[in-house]
Parts: sequence; C-alpha cells; structure tokens
Amino acid sequence: MATAASLYETYNRAPLRFERGEGVWLITESGERYLDFAAGIAVNSLGHAHPHLVEALKSQADKVWHLSNLYEVPGQEELSRRLTEATFADRVFFTNSGAEALECAIKTARRYQYSKGHPERFHIITFEGAFHGRTLATIAAGGQEKYLEGFGPKAPGFDQVPFGDLDALDAAITDATAAILIEPVQGEGGLRPASKEFMKKLREICDEKGLLLILDEVQCGVGRTGRFFAHELSGVTPDIMAIAKGIGGGFPLGACLATEEAASGMKPGTHGTTYGGNPMAMAVGNAVLDVVLGEGFLQHVNDVALIFRQGLESLKDRFPEVIEDIRGEGLMLGIRTRVPNTDFVAAARDEHLLTVPAGDNVVRILPPLTVTAEEVREGLARIEKAAEKLDAAKLKKSA
Repeated sequence: MATAASLYETYNRAPLRFERGEGVWLITESGERYLDFAAGIAVNSLGHAHPHLVEALKSQADKVWHLSNLYEVPGQEELSRRLTEATFADRVFFTNSGAEALECAIKTARRYQYSKGHPERFHIITFEGAFHGRTLATIAAGGQEKYLEGFGPKAPGFDQVPFGDLDALDAAITDATAAILIEPVQGEGGLRPASKEFMKKLREICDEKGLLLILDEVQCGVGRTGRFFAHELSGVTPDIMAIAKGIGGGFPLGACLATEEAASGMKPGTHGTTYGGNPMAMAVGNAVLDVVLGEGFLQHVNDVALIFRQGLESLKDRFPEVIEDIRGEGLMLGIRTRVPNTDFVAAARDEHLLTVPAGDNVVRILPPLTVTAEEVREGLARIEKAAEKLDAAKLKKSA
C-alpha cells in the first residue's frame, strides 16, 4: 500500500481512503459507506459522479484538454455569457481556484483606482474571521495570524475591522482605500451571515466614497444558500465577485466577475493564467449551470434546507450541553458546539457522517445541493447519535 511519507506534512488527514462516490455517498476501499455532508468543503455541489457532469467531462476529454489563452476558447465564451446573464456582471476572468479568483479581484480593484488616476488608492478593508485563500496576498486579506505566521512580512494594503462593525469600518476608510472585501456568509469564520442591513450599508458607503465592493462568494455562491449567489438575499450587488468551489462541481474552476466599469483597468497584459479557462473546466462549469439554473433546482435547495434547519434546531433544544447554536443560510449550515468542534466532527465520523470544522468552534454542514429530504433525515439521525454520545460522555465526566 502507498504511504503519505513523501507528502508535505501540511494536513492532519482523517484515516479514511475513499475509492468512489455516488451522489451524497462516499465509499471506502473496504466498502464502508459514508454520508458526505462535507462535499469537499462545499465543492461537490452536485454530489459525486453526477451523470451530467461525468458525460460533459468525458465528451470534452475526447476533444481537447488544454489550449492556453493564446487562442479563443468557445467554452469560455459560453460560460461567461451565462454567468453575466444570470448576475450583475459584464466581464469574467476564469481561474483554477478561489484564491486565484480573489487575487484577480484584488488586482482588478487596485488597477481600477490606478486607471482613474489614484495609484495611492490600493488599500482594501476586510473583516475579522475572513478566509480568502492561502496565497501571500489572500492570507494578508484574511488577516488570521495562524495563516500569516512564519511567511515574512504581511503583504501591505489590507486593513481589517470587526465583522459587522460600521463605526470601525468608517474609521478605517482613508484616502488610500480602494475597496471593501467581504464574504456575505463567512465559512471558515464560523458560518456567520452578514445582515441585510450591513450589506446595504456597505453598498451605500462604497457608492458615496468611490470605493469598489468586492464579494467573496467562493464558498457561499452557486446555489449554496438557496439563491444563485448569497448577496441576492440582501438585494445588494457588488462591483467585483470571486467564485469557485461549487461552480466546478468537483473540477478545479474559479472566476472573477466584474462590472464593465470595475474591470475597465484590466487591459491586455495586466493579468493572466496558464490553465484558467481550459476547455475541460469550461465543459464542466457549463454542465453545472445546466443543473443549478434548471427549473426548480434552487427551490429544491430551499425546501430541503428548511427540513434540515428545523431538524438541527430541534437537536439544539434536546442537547443544550452539546449544541449551542445553529447558523448559516440554505445548505451552508453550522453547528456551534459546547464541546470542542473537532470532537463533534470525530463523533459524526464515527456515525459515518462527514462534516467540516470551522472557526468559532463551529461544525460546517455542507451537503451536495442534490441531497434529498430522505438523505437529510438520515443525516439528522446520525447527528443525533453523535450528540447523544457526546452528551453522555459529558455527563459521565461531570459526575
């Protein structure tokens, strides 16, 4: 059997080896079945081995894999058209990941201010608890010390304020500020949605002060909250938006979306990518939109999310010593626990249910958007068993 001895020691991996997947299920090499409510951290938006995605990938694999952006790529034209028709945006730049999409968003905002004669305006205000990626720029944007430590001076130009604090935000804006960057629902930060009022205020401030509003919808976008994009819940539209994860359904794909005005500084030669927008990714991205933008799909997400939310709230009432709060929107749900969240993740895994830890002692519940009501109830039953065991262990310890 192969070992991980030659890999970087950057991950604390669970001792599980999955061989294949079917919808919301993952199957190990020994045949054990796990209910996957992690979905590759909100990536496998249509579950595992979705037939429409598999067919799209196989069909494209027989044609051409890579061209580079030296040539026109018809799949890019199709996917960008569909994204702009369904959103606020006029322009799209394709990437391979969320971090790359955020890099493009940051560069787009800074280049916009530069092109308007304000090169001094390159600072971007971000919020505590944010996670925007692992590049040197995006860890600076996220501002979390655990990701910054040991990598030299923090990249300049990022000013962080407490999440939801308008007074602190107002005090942080200077003549050097170019934009405000926020996740409409923080993922890594503990499944914390920004209020509608706060989102509206951000839009007003940006309009008033000539700033650009950048949204990070890498985790909360593409149907995850029951809307195509989470910002639709507040009625606010951004100038720039970074997306990834769910748009590829498991294939590496991200994008930076922008209005014509916001993208006006990005001229030939100002940005580039070797693999971004490759024909394979475009085929899968278009296949994902076929499903997510199909009739009734987002309504299905909302319907099953309601069942899930109600079930989790009921478990919170039954196990107050284990579950403190239920958070999130749609099928981007979080359980804030009174026990260490890693203990809850392990207990759920013992019940063959996969979840994801987050900041603020939260456990993320991120099932594929194709999950059925029956599968949600199965997941709730497994969460209940995990909570029962943790509750019993806590009682025994205090006895």
